[in-house]
Amino acid sequence: MDQLPATGHSLSNSTAPVVIEFKNVGKTYKSLLGNSVKAVEEFSLVIREGEILGIAGPNGAGKSTLISLMLGYLRPTAGDVEIGGMSARTYVERNGIGYLSELVSINPKWRADSALVRYATLAGLSDAEIPRRVEYVIDLLGLGEHRDKKVKALSKGNLQRLGLAQALLRDDERILVLDEPTHGLDPVWTQRFRDIVGDLRRSDRTMLIASHNLDELQRLADRVAIIDRGRLQRVVSTGYEAAAPTTTRFRLTLASGFELVPAVFPGAEEVGRGEYDVTVQSIQDLNASLANLIARGALIASVVPERSVLEQQFREAVGESQ
Repeated sequence: MDQLPATGHSLSNSTAPVVIEFKNVGKTYKSLLGNSVKAVEEFSLVIREGEILGIAGPNGAGKSTLISLMLGYLRPTAGDVEIGGMSARTYVERNGIGYLSELVSINPKWRADSALVRYATLAGLSDAEIPRRVEYVIDLLGLGEHRDKKVKALSKGNLQRLGLAQALLRDDERILVLDEPTHGLDPVWTQRFRDIVGDLRRSDRTMLIASHNLDELQRLADRVAIIDRGRLQRVVSTGYEAAAPTTTRFRLTLASGFELVPAVFPGAEEVGRGEYDVTVQSIQDLNASLANLIARGALIASVVPERSVLEQQFREAVGESQ
């Protein structure tokens, strides 16, 4: 297993306290016929205070089982899951965790606002706090015009936003677990969700975001744990390592100076409309070549990697590298 250092836009660091720890965790399911299926094997990982950790993997990789183990819904067959130095179940029972499940399931007969009041009560908010926090999350998630609707009348996107709202009811939540949080959201609310996560980031709050959307995790997470076949394949920083070799393709878009590209980037492939695909061996090489191109008089409009750091690592980890 490759363990890459956490760099990039992380607010956390290796000296921050460990909040969540998976200690050589395994989970085996047994059917009524006696068959065994290993959903998670030898999984070890530490998540620190202030960190946003992404969880990515193919369907059936074990993400849902890991989240259930961390929430205390399941007990591991082997190893331990600890939060704040105590068993996961004990921590959740004593302190609670903000949680958005992958499939939002709320009583279809409830009204949206009364559903939030019920969840706030279950979350332990005081009678004085409940109205204020319910109004806050309704405003935050743009649910004002839908508050009087029954849950069964909500669109898929609005139901997802209601699920997010209930996960954010407690302002003092130290741990947030969001499973496929942008599922069903339109592009506008997907962007707003990114802003909400940015506002939620605090040095004393730890967040886990499980998603199939690698672009979302690249933007939001400090590190991403890549899981496949129940095992942790690698932990990837979402930032570039300045000293690390990159061997990455970039798409260059020029406004002028097209004729200069082949001399500066040997092997560049013209794809039309002033765009070229180029391959570099490191970030330093990329910057040096771009500086050379600009010095020769070219006007560069954009430079975009063919694959993000995370996408490249994901493909390698799950055997999809091309």
